[in-house]
Amino acid sequence: MFNKNNYLQNYRCALVAFAAWLLMSPLAPQVLAGEAVTIGSKRFTESYILGEILTQRMQKDAGASVTHKQGLGNTAILFAALKSGAIDVYPDYTGTLAFELLGLKAVPPLPELNAALAAHGLAVSAPLGFGNSYALAMTAEQAAAVGVANISDLSKHVNLRFGLSAEFLNRKDGWPALRAAYGLAAQPVGLDHGLAYEAIKGGRIDVMDVYTTDAKLGRYGLKVLADDRAFFPPYEAVLVYRTDLPSRAPAAFRAVQAMAGGISAVAMMRMNAAAELDGQPFAQVAADFVGGVQTAATAQTRPGVLERLFAADFWRLTLEHCVLVFAALALSVGVGVPLGVWAARSRTARPWILGVTGVLQTIPALALLAFLIAALGRIGMVPAVVALFLYGLLPIVRNTEAGLAGVTGGMRRAGQALGLRDGAVMQLIELPLALPSVLAGVKISAVINVGTATIAAFIGAGGYGERIVAGLAVNDHAMMLAGAIPAAVLALAIQGTFEAAERRLHSPVSTL
Repeated sequence: MFNKNNYLQNYRCALVAFAAWLLMSPLAPQVLAGEAVTIGSKRFTESYILGEILTQRMQKDAGASVTHKQGLGNTAILFAALKSGAIDVYPDYTGTLAFELLGLKAVPPLPELNAALAAHGLAVSAPLGFGNSYALAMTAEQAAAVGVANISDLSKHVNLRFGLSAEFLNRKDGWPALRAAYGLAAQPVGLDHGLAYEAIKGGRIDVMDVYTTDAKLGRYGLKVLADDRAFFPPYEAVLVYRTDLPSRAPAAFRAVQAMAGGISAVAMMRMNAAAELDGQPFAQVAADFVGGVQTAATAQTRPGVLERLFAADFWRLTLEHCVLVFAALALSVGVGVPLGVWAARSRTARPWILGVTGVLQTIPALALLAFLIAALGRIGMVPAVVALFLYGLLPIVRNTEAGLAGVTGGMRRAGQALGLRDGAVMQLIELPLALPSVLAGVKISAVINVGTATIAAFIGAGGYGERIVAGLAVNDHAMMLAGAIPAAVLALAIQGTFEAAERRLHSPVSTL
């Protein structure tokens, strides 16, 4: 006989045990002996390389235990992670800090910038030695053909197609202010920065936003349009760090200070080219710089899809992706099924439960991740699992409610006639009859989670998304496929497993 109390007790114990395992597993951040520092970087080539240089400098010069959380989404996610203590330092630019994060009207001198950041418990290093500003660019051939040399010339050509990065489209010092300053009427489309180069090369767009140290400017024959109204502020590269870093990890902080003025614009462009054009790994490019090795200028043959697919990190990424998917699924089932039962039993609660779980799915993934980083005070596995759990609720809740609604009143009355209480009727009659619908909802949630879990790479939780994000940064199609293919195979395997379970559930043997 099914015992409801024992079931609930075992369920609670299982959840507690799972949470303890998740927090203590080797996939969670660890506090190691000695000076432990976590470095973050954004998801574009230059940030990856600067993060790797700092990582290797700290390891070599300070003997610190360093974790580099690569490709952590946009500026807002990095800033939230830094303020919460989830990371200790990351590379950024003075213009971004002043306009995008602090809401200032101009880029102040470094002491004033540090005074403004002090309110957040943050500070910046001395400039690294180069600047990297935003700009607009066209192919040199097309710019000459239509007579465009300056940004102001674009206002005379309303038919030009703009493809701009998502962050530039929404930055306070980006497209909205630039459009107003130059009176531009274009309606740009959003494109990943790496993919925009392929789009402009293929003639699918005419104008794109670029960084002035981009390695592909020369390779793709692009002309940087003159900022004739001096719209773009200076973007000096700096390291943003928590103000407790000098006292908590003094040797590692000396490595931060040692990077001041040590990277020229020419050296940075050369390193960007080595990664983006020559196919060198970020870590190797950084190692050459830290070791004083001149970065090779000759192109290398990039590894193919199969070589990328079964690289040394394959099993680590597979484990991380499976933990993300199945941990979130377990939580979604544990919460979603009871919520579905409640929605089926209560006409008052039903619209609220279905409405809230529906709204959760409409929240943009990066916005939800940024909120969870701030709320939980950490990056990595835990906020990623929580986000996937929330996204996975709706199919389970809706299918549980629909399955129970399909159970006829006659079946309930038959159970009551046998002397069963309402709880026993639910457990022994209604839920078993609704099981096919519930299982279908769990299947949908699981398959969706496999794809959605790739966003976890934006907050350092790993998984197959790590390859996809890194591939986007350097437009490496083999790397992107090496992340997308195993994710698709995992989704198909999960769907096949659930469909086999559904067939068994409906087979004549299972009904005897």
